[in-house]
Parts: sequence; C-alpha cells; structure tokens
Amino acid sequence: MKLPFKIAVRFLKSTKGQTALIVLGIAIGVSVQIFIGSLIQGLQKSLINKTIGNSSQVTITSNSSDKLIENYGSLVDEVKKSDNRIKNVSAVLDNPALIKLQNKTYSVLIRGVEINNFDKIYNIKNSIYEGKFPTSNFETVIGKDLKSELGLNLNDNIDIITNSGQVKKMKITGFYDLKVASINKSWLVTNVKTEASMFSSGDKITGIEMQVSDVFKADEIADSISKKVGKDLKVDNWKAQNASLLSGLNSQSASSIMIQVFVMISVILGISSVLVVTVVQKYKQIGILKAMGIKDREASFIFLFEGLLLGIMGAIIGVAIGLGLGYMFSKFVLNPDGTPLVELYIDYNFIILSATFAVLSAVIASLIPAKSSSKLNPIEVIRNA
Repeated sequence: MKLPFKIAVRFLKSTKGQTALIVLGIAIGVSVQIFIGSLIQGLQKSLINKTIGNSSQVTITSNSSDKLIENYGSLVDEVKKSDNRIKNVSAVLDNPALIKLQNKTYSVLIRGVEINNFDKIYNIKNSIYEGKFPTSNFETVIGKDLKSELGLNLNDNIDIITNSGQVKKMKITGFYDLKVASINKSWLVTNVKTEASMFSSGDKITGIEMQVSDVFKADEIADSISKKVGKDLKVDNWKAQNASLLSGLNSQSASSIMIQVFVMISVILGISSVLVVTVVQKYKQIGILKAMGIKDREASFIFLFEGLLLGIMGAIIGVAIGLGLGYMFSKFVLNPDGTPLVELYIDYNFIILSATFAVLSAVIASLIPAKSSSKLNPIEVIRNA
C-alpha cells in the first residue's frame, strides 16, 4: 500500500488550497463538536455541584411511627459496607422548633450532627465565615440569612421552643453561608448530643445521609441499600427528588448530541463533494496510472488514504481550536464575582471519541470518490485525453 499512499500525499500537495479548505472544514466540525460537548458537560457538572454537590445524594429515614432510627451505629457500618460507591456517610437528628425573640417566633430546623462526618458532605466548616462550630453542649451555628433577619451577634443566647413546648437556651458560636437561602434561613446546626438532650430522643437519629462517587448512579445505589436494610427503613435519592433537574440535564445531553451529529453530517457531505470533484480533476492521471498497471483496488486506496490524511490533520487542528475556544470562554465569560460562568471541563475520552469519529467520517466520505475511481476505464481516459 506504499504506492497508493505516496500518490495520495502527492495529490494533496498538488492542490494545497483545496487540501487546506477540506482540513479547515473538518477542523471546524471537530472544534464545534468539542466546544459544545465540553461546554454542556461543564454546565452539567456545575449544576450538579451547585444543587447536590454539597448535599445528601442518598438518604435513609425511618418508616416507624416516631420516625426515629435505633442502633444507628451498626446501621451506618452496614451501609458503608453495602456498596463501594458510597463515599461519605453522616447520621443526623432533625427536629423542627421555634425561635422566640421579642415576642415573635420563627420556624427553624435544628440539626444535630457528628461534625466531622457532616462536614464531609456539606463542607460546613469552610462555610463558617464568623465564629466557629460548637465545642460544648447547647451551642449552635446559624445561617447568614437568619442572622440578618433576627439581628443576632456572636455569643448571643436564643430561646428555642421544642415540639413539647419546653424552652431551651442556645448560645450562638458562629455564622455560616452555604449559598442556599432556604438553608441559611432555617438550619440551626449543633452536635447530636445537644439535640438528643433537648428533644429527649436518647441514642436515636432521624436519618442517615450519604454521598456517592457517581451521582448519576444514586438510584441504583439506593435500591442496593434498600434491599439490605429492610422495609422498616425508607431509602431515597436525589434523582427521585429532582425529576425536573434530571429531565433538564437529559434534554441538554440530547440537544448536544443532535448538534454534533448534524455538524459531522455536514462535514461528511462537504468532504465527499470535494473529493468527487478531485476524481474529475485527476481523471487523466488516474487513467494513466491504471494504464501503467495500477489495479482498481489500489486506485481506490488513493482516495481512502486522502480521506484518512485529511481526517487526521483536521482532527488535530479541530481539537486544538475546540480546547482553545473552551479556554477563552472560561476566561472571558464570567460571573459578577469574577468566577467562570461555566468551568472548563475536559473529558479526554470525549475528545478522543470526537477526533476518532472525525477521522472515520473523512474515510467514509472518501468511499464515494474511491468507488468512482475504481470504475474508470483507462482506454476511454486516454482516448478522450
């Protein structure tokens, strides 16, 4: 196959302008494919991180009448062993309560947690912008929005009305900002011992929250856990709770694929049409080569090699342009705080797949002119020359 390859290279060199045009067309197709694909994947990653990145992705609650889970230590160990895709696990004790301040009451949710485990999910330690997390009993941290609404300061004491009507005092040791207004306005986070004492729940919790390594497999992991923990416990996941978000992500992926498919179809048609014209342009040369002994199969391979070379060159340039566009977008399209509107996300598997698809498309596009060249009759070519 050395001879067809050398002839293909010579043909490409003899029409440098035409070759450059085809390579540019392939490069634009690949760059658009990579830019749009990376942009949408980056947008999806950003949405996932902002919505469920620092929250529970799989949650276990009780179906019992008091909604409490006993012997949670052994249950947590069982959950951790149930699936190796589970990353972080935290036991929580949640109870609704009221804050009484100046003859007014405010509805809140008190969350008793084991801080080290809870922090792995919610990153609350880094979210505390003033003060610190409670180190003693009957201390709490509250959200930025609640602080602003109630006009509270560090070391203030607040009255908490429990669901049994008792009034407990808690000291504010810090303020956090989890970037979600509904959470900042309602969560009071304390240690689990304090809450157990306030609500007389003993050594019980209301739920087990966890994160997984692959968020899109959360439903599968939840089903796996559910089979092992039994019917007395309910296992929920973020996909079931965020159907509209999941639908939006799927729509984005579908639209991205459709755009990429149509871009590559246009590239294939463009390459085919130009290479067909090339057959006409090289009509005489191909006829002479056949008269000199080149077989129909070798004549076909000339154009297949042309398509392969054009595809490789276009794919390399297209990948560079696509990544460059993505980098520029992340640097110049910014949020008001100066962070990228969409983080640049590089999926090497996707890039390799896009480049490979472009090369294959170019080879497929060259099949038409390859077939046409194989049908040329050298006698007729010489007679009409």
